[in-house]
Amino acid sequence: MTKRRSLALALATLGAATLLAACGGNDEEAAPAEPAPAEPAPAEPPAEPPAEPAAGGTTLQGSVGPGFTISLTQDGSDVTELAAGTYTIEVNDQADVHNFHLVGPGVDESTAVDEVTETTFEVTLEAGEYTFVCDPHASQMVGTFTVS
Repeated sequence: MTKRRSLALALATLGAATLLAACGGNDEEAAPAEPAPAEPAPAEPPAEPPAEPAAGGTTLQGSVGPGFTISLTQDGSDVTELAAGTYTIEVNDQADVHNFHLVGPGVDESTAVDEVTETTFEVTLEAGEYTFVCDPHASQMVGTFTVS
């Protein structure tokens, strides 16, 4: 009978060990795994850099009157040639008997003859010849420039 008890005890011990192993028996191994840190959202692509200003700057000054004068300047110098691009033209029309009229490829902007005004034109100048003129006095108040 001693052998049977020893065998029963051995089987009981073996069964208990197997049961403990199946249940995880070791608290460190049974603990749930820590969740992986969330990956950061992909970075937004950088914004496009602002467009380069037109060659030589973007602002021109147009002036007409008060006498029989008309001009288009950039930084104080008469405009004779410009690079193609977008320009702002600040016009100072100083007499109600004149106007400032800019004409060229794709551009036809003017002030009114009967107004004294300051205005701004936003224009895209393409390659070609341009004329600025006072319409009532076109024979003596006219200028031209080239865009390349």
